[in-house]
Amino acid sequence: MILQAKLRVFLGAFLLAGCSNLPGRPTPASVVSDPDKITDFAYLFKTNCSGCHGAEGKGGAALSISDPVYLAIADDAVIRKVVSNGIRGTSMPAFAKGAGGMLTAEQVEILVHGLREHYGKTDALSGVTPPPYAAAENGDVTRGGAVYGTFCASCHGAGGKGGAKAGAIVDPSFLALVTDQELRTLVIVGRPDFGAPDWRNNVPGNPMSSQEISDVVAWLASQRVAFAGSPYPIAAKPAAGVHP
Repeated sequence: MILQAKLRVFLGAFLLAGCSNLPGRPTPASVVSDPDKITDFAYLFKTNCSGCHGAEGKGGAALSISDPVYLAIADDAVIRKVVSNGIRGTSMPAFAKGAGGMLTAEQVEILVHGLREHYGKTDALSGVTPPPYAAAENGDVTRGGAVYGTFCASCHGAGGKGGAKAGAIVDPSFLALVTDQELRTLVIVGRPDFGAPDWRNNVPGNPMSSQEISDVVAWLASQRVAFAGSPYPIAAKPAAGVHP
């Protein structure tokens, strides 16, 4: 009886140990993590930001958010608001759960502070006072046309319709997808990944003033059309008795 009891205990332990190695049983490495518990900046950035902003925040379809100049003019409150709520009417979605996204408030903070910790440079604008991120003054469309001719036309061509060095900047679809603030940010920061300089170097030795930036943004905004994109052609009506 004692031997049988020991044998049953042994067999039970053997079977229990074997269950953990049964074919098809999940391994610890294959167990899906709770998305709300992920706190790794690199993972959060890769899965939420790199699709538009590129690997390490540069070289994507959207603004290079790892650009030290951008991080120097956009404070934590600005970045937090954009990440959390997105930018209405543009391709930038909201990521915070409170705004319909998938990220917790903690994860948003990890992205906000991680961007600055990984890519910010305290001396990026050393000795330079950059234009403010948000305009403190209204732009003037008429002056903006002249500003465009001075600082932008050499690359983007006359009237912003494209030149030898850069494409059209008044394309209706482009203007429909960016806000005035985004235009201002682009003028200040540039797109170094595409060869577009920041506000200091459109004309070397002649940095743009905040008012000039506001003026050229006003001029660009005035080029928007009510309905971007080409309308569908009106299909010809079929002849009588002919069915499509």
